[in-house]
Amino acid sequence: MDETLLRDLTPGVLGILVRRGADFAAAEDAVQEALVDAVRVWPADPPRDAKGWLVTVAWRRFLDAARADAGRRRREESVDEEPAPGPVPAVDDTLQLYFLCAHPSLTPSSAVALTLRAVGGLTTRQIARAYLVPEATMAQRISRAKRTVSGVRFDRPGDVATVLRVLYLVFNEGYSGDVDLVAEAIRLTRRLAAAIDHPEVAGLLALMLLHHARRAARTGADGSLVPLAEQDRGRWDTAAIAEGVAILQGALARDRLGEFQAQAAVAALHADAPTAEETDWVQIVEWYDELARLTDSPVVRLNRAVAVGEADGPRAGLAALAALDGSLPRYTAVAAYLHERDGDLTTAARMYAEAARKATDLAERDHLTRQAARLNSTRGGA
Repeated sequence: MDETLLRDLTPGVLGILVRRGADFAAAEDAVQEALVDAVRVWPADPPRDAKGWLVTVAWRRFLDAARADAGRRRREESVDEEPAPGPVPAVDDTLQLYFLCAHPSLTPSSAVALTLRAVGGLTTRQIARAYLVPEATMAQRISRAKRTVSGVRFDRPGDVATVLRVLYLVFNEGYSGDVDLVAEAIRLTRRLAAAIDHPEVAGLLALMLLHHARRAARTGADGSLVPLAEQDRGRWDTAAIAEGVAILQGALARDRLGEFQAQAAVAALHADAPTAEETDWVQIVEWYDELARLTDSPVVRLNRAVAVGEADGPRAGLAALAALDGSLPRYTAVAAYLHERDGDLTTAARMYAEAARKATDLAERDHLTRQAARLNSTRGGA
């Protein structure tokens, strides 16, 4: 196999696909897949016209991807913006594609990344943001995953845990990102719950419904972020909350606790509180303790520090925070909040400004900037 030849041919093949009407990113993916095929096929059956072979295969790959993307978009357009409870259609290949991309030959992280790109419709940049890694790193991970599965038979679907992780990340990207995939994530999770009697599937569905129920209240009329404590609870979807709580209760009754059930329990406690002041923070801390035991996640421990600060006072929250790595995303924002609760407005204002500089989400950055300005104004007028 002449790898130099492949490298030399790649720009010309890419240019032909673009001139035929493929957008550049899709053409790159198609050419990359054609190169993988060439590495696999050419040693045993070298083509007479290498460039023509690559153009033909890449163009087929592009058309296949375009048809798959069009089908996915039609499925997304066929569901209402607000996912309705109840029976769902029996025929849909999207969920099967999720299982196939979660192939046993891939590591869980690679399977999730590949599925988000190939089936979920997310860009490499969006997936990198979900994983908190550079875009180039994620591009390499997805490329390696494609190469790994290029020569295997898709007759051994992946496990439920990987598919749940994919659905969870798709929902999160749709909930807070610039591509609305919430309805599709909920629809597919409903299908999975109907097909598999698994408490964690139910837990994930409950978690999605409980978070989605608050969606209308998460932003103001100007698009600004509204923190949970300040949201108009009259705008929460009580039907979705009731459904989510009922599903969660059924899952917890199975006594097979998993991380999605524990996360849903935290969301249910927030949803159950008539006002922010009436939130049962003691129980929330207990659920975060369970989550930390199940996942050993630093992000869970960061959220736990906030809950401890509400349940036992801001100094207890700061003590819990001190045990964590200061480079964690949102660490500085949490520290700012707890310092403000503790009355140290100077430190809080400085840390809000620092957190705003670190924020990658525009709405979050604007919110943190306003928090810093508010405290600076308060101190200036004192």
